[in-house]
Amino acid sequence: MAEPPSIPFRTTGSRLLHPLSVLFNVPLDQVNFAVCQSFALFAAFWFRLYLSPSRAGAIVRHVVITMIGIYFAIFCFGWYSLHIFIEVSLCYCIMITASVSNIHRYSFVAAMGYLTLCQISRVYIFNYGLLATDFSGPLMIVTQKITSLAFQIHDGLGRKDEELTTEQRRLAVSARPTLLEYCSYHLNFLGILAGPTSSYKDYIAFIEGNHIDMKLIEEHWKQKGFSKFPDPSPLRAVANKMLITFICLVWFTVITKNFPISYNVDDKFISEASFFRKLCYLFISVHASRPKYYFAWTLADAINNAAGFGFSGLDKNGNLRWNLISNLNIWNIETATSFKMCLDSWNIQTGAWLKSVCYDRAPYYPTALTFILSALWHGVYPGYYFTFTTAILITLAARAMRSNFRRYFLSSRMIKVGYDIATWASTQLALCYIVTPFLLLATEPTIKFYKSMYFHFHILCALVLPILAVKKQKSVTQIDPTFLKAKSSNPAPNRQQPKKEQ
Repeated sequence: MAEPPSIPFRTTGSRLLHPLSVLFNVPLDQVNFAVCQSFALFAAFWFRLYLSPSRAGAIVRHVVITMIGIYFAIFCFGWYSLHIFIEVSLCYCIMITASVSNIHRYSFVAAMGYLTLCQISRVYIFNYGLLATDFSGPLMIVTQKITSLAFQIHDGLGRKDEELTTEQRRLAVSARPTLLEYCSYHLNFLGILAGPTSSYKDYIAFIEGNHIDMKLIEEHWKQKGFSKFPDPSPLRAVANKMLITFICLVWFTVITKNFPISYNVDDKFISEASFFRKLCYLFISVHASRPKYYFAWTLADAINNAAGFGFSGLDKNGNLRWNLISNLNIWNIETATSFKMCLDSWNIQTGAWLKSVCYDRAPYYPTALTFILSALWHGVYPGYYFTFTTAILITLAARAMRSNFRRYFLSSRMIKVGYDIATWASTQLALCYIVTPFLLLATEPTIKFYKSMYFHFHILCALVLPILAVKKQKSVTQIDPTFLKAKSSNPAPNRQQPKKEQ
């Protein structure tokens, strides 16, 4: 249900568009965001055509893209935008003063600490943020960029080349950015409001005009017989993504508001509905809530593409790809037959950030630590922690189930199809079970929801994990009694073993 007309005035951002807020009965914060992103799309086309690298130098491009981004932040968040500028300024001071051996640690603690303090103030001072301008989204994106860049500088200046993974070597930064480059990377109008995160090297290559050439060199373009690099147009990619945003907007307007997630914890519904009916409504309501994320992330991707940023090379058929910084793959999400497939296709850039700063560097229990960091980054709402702790259990259980049973369903096409249908349904229901607390936010409705679902996925995970672990150990012993001894005398790399400090 839309908020009353008096609520949209509760904002620290600009009130210039308040008449539109009243006309469409939409909170002013959302109107400001939508108008700024729409303006950003046209500004991106202008930036690509009139401030292209052939027309303007890197300094001009840095200055213009940064000033527009700062204006968007002030327009949408008013004095709350100071939080973004303070975090960027603080971490720039750390970046230029800290030693390369500690720059990643200090930057990570400062950025995550400041973000967490801001999240706590919103939750416990502003009553779950319902009446406060939500500046946390841009701050979360900035935190990703700050910490990513700090680790990349550490990799480039503080570690030996042979110590790095292939991905770390590709992203490593060998010189500390200037103040202008640092501000441009974090505050540019292409990603200040909704992201997505991009690597520093890719962004600088885009500003300097080397972005397309760099990606085509990776594709061995000239080795395929072409004499020069083309100037690929993003128009088709932008048009396709804008069509998706339009469909998502219509879906949100027509469908989403008719299936509120809060109805899952309605007292009358819980007492009267059967378990099957509860599952059906849970499935529908969670899927109905996805288009708002599809809308925001796809629009943000289109804005970057319109400016000429996001080109990732060619596919196997020679078609242009504009998915370098895409944040989701809608088809893979909706058809996912495994939990991993969905995670790999949802909020892709955040997943890449978590892998870069946590999973690949964690000496112990990388999966658990990565989910904990993800929860902390999202905020301090209790529902987030219910979601991510449940996700740890279900991820481990899903891995165990897949590794133990999948091979038995590959003998024929029909059996494989049946297996895919069953795993699709179970994956989608598990995701609904996991993300509902994320959407409910608070503890009380989350516990009420789990009770109405009889904690069934928690119980299944508690049964599956120890049983399959025992089964796996027995099967290994039966196959080769000397296997465990051989493993202990010549251990392979294992994430549970301590690794060299990174």
